[in-house]
Amino acid sequence: MPDSQYQARIPIYPRAVKGRFRNLKWGVLALAYGVYFLLPWLRWEREHAANQAVLFDIPGRRFYLFDLLVHPQDIFWLAALLIILALLLFMVTGIAGRVFCGYFCFQTLWTDVFMLIERWLQGDRAARMRLAEQGGPRATALKGATHGLWLLVAFATGLTFTLYWANAPDLVVAFFTGQAAFAAYATTGFLTVTTYLLAGLLREQVCTYMCPYARFQSVMFDKDTLIVSYDADRGEGAQGRSRPVRGLRTRDEREVKGVGDCIDCGYCVQVCPVGIDIRDGLQYQCIHCALCVDACDTVMDGMKWPRGLVRYTSENALEGRRTRYFKPKTLGYAAPLVLITVLLVWGIAHQTPLDASVSQVRQPLFVQLSDGSIQNSYEIRVHNKAQHPVVLELRLTGLDGAELDTGRIDQLSLMPEQRTTLLARVRYDVPAGAPRQQGVAFELVPVEPEGMDVVRVESQFILR
Repeated sequence: MPDSQYQARIPIYPRAVKGRFRNLKWGVLALAYGVYFLLPWLRWEREHAANQAVLFDIPGRRFYLFDLLVHPQDIFWLAALLIILALLLFMVTGIAGRVFCGYFCFQTLWTDVFMLIERWLQGDRAARMRLAEQGGPRATALKGATHGLWLLVAFATGLTFTLYWANAPDLVVAFFTGQAAFAAYATTGFLTVTTYLLAGLLREQVCTYMCPYARFQSVMFDKDTLIVSYDADRGEGAQGRSRPVRGLRTRDEREVKGVGDCIDCGYCVQVCPVGIDIRDGLQYQCIHCALCVDACDTVMDGMKWPRGLVRYTSENALEGRRTRYFKPKTLGYAAPLVLITVLLVWGIAHQTPLDASVSQVRQPLFVQLSDGSIQNSYEIRVHNKAQHPVVLELRLTGLDGAELDTGRIDQLSLMPEQRTTLLARVRYDVPAGAPRQQGVAFELVPVEPEGMDVVRVESQFILR
């Protein structure tokens, strides 16, 4: 029977570590969790819409982001935002390596919390390893409690995501009384299961085998990219690493015997959440969380030796050359990033509160009336995107002497977010020798409130 092509998973029991990068990760995690779990409950006063700061209103086809209202026709904003995020990711990765993976990725943030729960209930690395080997009722109870808390966090994650799509207080009541829509239960259930699987059971395997970013990150790396690196020259010396046994307890003794500063304690390996040894060099599994840097710094502090045996640095710096942070590749990412960001901000700042379009009725395209004049008909669609009512007048320009007929509608009143379609007829006594078609424009002139810009939509008047 041929050997299996798949390696069995080797359980990883990361050890707790303290340090500046661990503190930075806790800070980012607290900020991310605070924003994610509290944002649906943040109220935002609106006169004609839901008072939820961030609300993705699918039935109403509008997204509320504080004072910004996004409609489906603003989809290019989303496209611009995605391009900005992609360029930012590429540029940051080119400069500072996989900092997104180590500090901001959802997988990293949720896995950190799941590991915290596990460590809180079962103890640190050694205790968890003993529980795994010994088994028994105590181990079963502790593991059961761990999985129970994991499911609770996963459920809170799924439910919170659902709250972004409806008024949170109402949806929570409806959810637990069985009155919510099926989509709410399905979404919450799906995210509960996936969060539990990815952050609780699969963990580092997501980064190692499932995430495509780990596979193509090297394309963005160069010798100036900051990466978590082991200073092999300092750590190995001429004779390699060695534990601080008699005769090798001081740096002077080790230097004389050609032994490096690495005491081979294994702490940097034990704290790694993906289970690699940074001393083996750059590896695609490394998410650059720098916990191994904290571990090595702790050991160096204990030995009263300089920090930096494992540190953020570049290949050029390790080889004694200068690290260039600003280079053509960086500018190549930065230029379109700045340009698209400016265009996006400009587009949002100059969005019009009224959206209008016109289409000519084509059957019939024109009608000759009994008095000899020609009549064209148009459908004018108007959408009030503002958060207040508006009153509009429709005017015709570009066709001198033409008559505009909107039936009994003198003024058009629209509530916030209201859409309507207006049928307009244009009659024109055609002078001799006039061309077959002439340009015409409809102007939507705001009567109330004052100060709004006139919206102009253009079309054609067909004579024959």
